[in-house]
Amino acid sequence: MKYILIKTYSPAAYCDTFLGEWEPEEIQAHIDFQRTLGEELAKSGELVDAQGLADPGQARIVMSDGRSAPVVTDGPFPETKEFLAGYWIVDVDSPERAVEIAAKASAAPGPGGKPIGEYIEVRPIMSAPSTDL
Repeated sequence: MKYILIKTYSPAAYCDTFLGEWEPEEIQAHIDFQRTLGEELAKSGELVDAQGLADPGQARIVMSDGRSAPVVTDGPFPETKEFLAGYWIVDVDSPERAVEIAAKASAAPGPGGKPIGEYIEVRPIMSAPSTDL
C-alpha cells in the first residue's frame, strides 16, 4: 500500500524556530538525518520517491478560469500557515508501518540536536479504478 508522508513549513511541536535561523551545523545534521532516512527506506525497498522543496518564497500560486490568462501570485504568502516543504512516498505492508516511518521523520534533529516533533501528515495514495471490462 502506498502512502505519502507530507512535511510542511510550519512550527513543530518542540521547535518554533524557522530552519533558516538554525546554526549551520544544526541544518547539516537535519539534512543528514533526512538523507539517512531516505537511504534506509531505499535499502528496505519501501521508498518510492522523496523530495525536499524550495522555501515558500520561491513558490507561485496559479489560478485560471480556462479562458483568460492565468493569475499568478508570487510567494512568500504570509496568510498561509502551512506550506509543503517536502514528502516521501513509501510502499509499505501496513498503515502501521507508514506511521512508524512518519514518527521517525518527526523526530528529526533541530537546534541543539533535539528532536523537533515535526508534524508529518500520513495519507494513503489512491489508485485509479480498474479499466478492465
